[in-house]
Amino acid sequence: MVSVLLAAVLITVPAGAVEIDRPVSFVNDVVPVFTKAGCNAGVCHAKAGGGQNGFQLSLLGFEPQEDYEHLVLEGRGRRLFPAAPGRSLLLMKAVGQVPHGGGVRLDANSESYAILHQWIQQGTPLGSEGESELISIEVEPSRGAVKPHGEQQLRSLAHYSDGTTRDITNLALYECNDDSMAEVTSKGLVRALDIPGKVAVMVRYQGNVAVYSASVPLGAPVEQLPESRNFVDELVFANLKEIGVPPSPICDDATFLRRVSLDIGGRLPTETESREFLASADSDKRDHVIDTLLRSPDYADYFANKWTSLLKNRRDDASDITSNFAFHSWIRDSLLANKPYDQLVRELLAATGTVIANPPVAWYKRVKEPKNQIEDVAQLFLGVRMQCAQCHHHPFERWSQDDYYGLSAFFSQVGRKPTDTRGEDQIFHQRGSAGAKNPRSGQTVKPAALGDDVGEIAPAEDPRLRLADWMSSESNPFFAKALVNRYWKHFFKRGLIEPEDDIRDTNPPTNPELLAALEHHFRASGFDLKELVRVMTSSNAYQLSAMPNEHNLADRQNYSRYYPKRLQAEVILDAIDYLTGASTSFANLPAGTRAVALPDNSYNNSSPFLRVFGRPESTSVCECERVQSASLAQSLHMLNASDIKGKLATSNGRADRLAKEEKPDAEKITELYITAFSREPREDELKTAVDYLLEERLDADGKSIDKATAARENFQDLVWALINTKEFLFNH
Repeated sequence: MVSVLLAAVLITVPAGAVEIDRPVSFVNDVVPVFTKAGCNAGVCHAKAGGGQNGFQLSLLGFEPQEDYEHLVLEGRGRRLFPAAPGRSLLLMKAVGQVPHGGGVRLDANSESYAILHQWIQQGTPLGSEGESELISIEVEPSRGAVKPHGEQQLRSLAHYSDGTTRDITNLALYECNDDSMAEVTSKGLVRALDIPGKVAVMVRYQGNVAVYSASVPLGAPVEQLPESRNFVDELVFANLKEIGVPPSPICDDATFLRRVSLDIGGRLPTETESREFLASADSDKRDHVIDTLLRSPDYADYFANKWTSLLKNRRDDASDITSNFAFHSWIRDSLLANKPYDQLVRELLAATGTVIANPPVAWYKRVKEPKNQIEDVAQLFLGVRMQCAQCHHHPFERWSQDDYYGLSAFFSQVGRKPTDTRGEDQIFHQRGSAGAKNPRSGQTVKPAALGDDVGEIAPAEDPRLRLADWMSSESNPFFAKALVNRYWKHFFKRGLIEPEDDIRDTNPPTNPELLAALEHHFRASGFDLKELVRVMTSSNAYQLSAMPNEHNLADRQNYSRYYPKRLQAEVILDAIDYLTGASTSFANLPAGTRAVALPDNSYNNSSPFLRVFGRPESTSVCECERVQSASLAQSLHMLNASDIKGKLATSNGRADRLAKEEKPDAEKITELYITAFSREPREDELKTAVDYLLEERLDADGKSIDKATAARENFQDLVWALINTKEFLFNH
């Protein structure tokens, strides 16, 4: 240890400690140390989290002036001791010399400790006049390839307004977007793991971000690729070739028909459809099926179910039934007519009048506050999560509070007045100057698009129309991208950006060229939703087998095979009804209404099946509200719930009918397999089923059951066995 005499106080400085021989800036030097050490995180001293023991800092250091006042002027001067910096409570707690609930945060020999020590020694200045400001940061390299279990050291640089550049490698924060693919140390050393694909590391420093994108190649030989049917195939297969992951082969006809019928129409193919498709020799039959499904009401029902849930079409009161039915019908009819997506969104955002005359008005019934309106619009239609920016600068993006309230200002002139219909308001535009008040600055913020200027809005003009114009404009980098990414996830299970509604620079797509091409195609088509579905499902990338080969089993993001996904609650219920020949009744709806055609969430209360299998309650614009994971409750329900038993035993249902029909058992079993799986049974499956039907059934006393009863119960058992298979419950 060495000793230094300063202001008549003996200070002990650790030998080998880093020395800082320049003026220390609170903003440019001290705040980044707090952020790196986690002091201003929500669980520690961040004001947003309450601040531990009364010591409050702004979240992630976005308000340095406030931080300075809390640190220097509060606490009766106990936190800082300029006469003997090393005796400052701030430093002694950070290095563990005195008890600290957050544990040791700094090494006494580190650069971070030296910065704080020198700043305190210099008299804790806020900063010097004309001090340079941070302009941007960059990471070197910004792109690269790292072999499995290989390493890449990153170098982070900060650029300032005076033209200087500083190495901030040890002070920046690093975060990997997929911990299963790679890990990164606090000093920027990236280590790739076993899974091939694209991975990104976010580098954050003082509210600025940079991204390192890495390719982790498997390196297997990709000698044969399926034929490219469109640009989707070209870009998916080019990526697979680059990272060395050979794709699975194209799936068979039965698998394709079942897959595309479930994904577009939300239903199983009928027995007739399956037999005709399998027997057809038409080389274009797959494209014909896609077109037929897109023209069908099944497509409109299924995607209306998706959109009305995301748009919060829920029933909280009996009086909601009128608006709920009207809104659902408007969405369904718009999809069936293939209304351009930008027009549909425009009609929704700028809706005025009553729900009877203009059903999109119903959205304003559920989403009443401007802040909720902009948060929902941003997340659902732009793929941007703005919730954090309401109180502070977005931690992973460039959006500030002014951006938040500028977007909110588009809805500041939405007026309401009661109508003669209970619970229903008339929505109208209130003339005046649009604006929203930023509670922190006290300033009124005019309507402003994210990262773009929409110009002056006249008092007589509805700001929502200007927002809708910006949505579909060429300058909008989010609108088309968010939709194509959301639909890509619907058909391929995983979005090109994941989560699908979290589009930001620090969360790059796994295949940026493909996302850009889809976005361009969607715009060029005039925001044609059916054409987007067509180009995705007609690609060979979509039609790959779900069976992995020896190389692509670990692939989770490159679409080298079809990723199986569990059917949605409504789809499973409809499929069970179709296979068993039963039906589910829903209040206030015609007999035979499918579960995917239900207009709102209220039917979950009367259907244990829909609740157990995770049908959403329409309280969120996040797709994550829908539960797609398996659970013990689901397994038990499928095994012995009374509604399942009732469907199996339905009078004149499929099991009852097959038991009575005079035709070979093999034909009956084939009907079951074609109905459930769109394929004929394999020889071993057929033999097992026939043998089971021939087994003698005994009652509780050991006596034989009559043949008619035994046949009916045997077929019920076969149907029960089929609906409990993964092949039935998953789209594959």
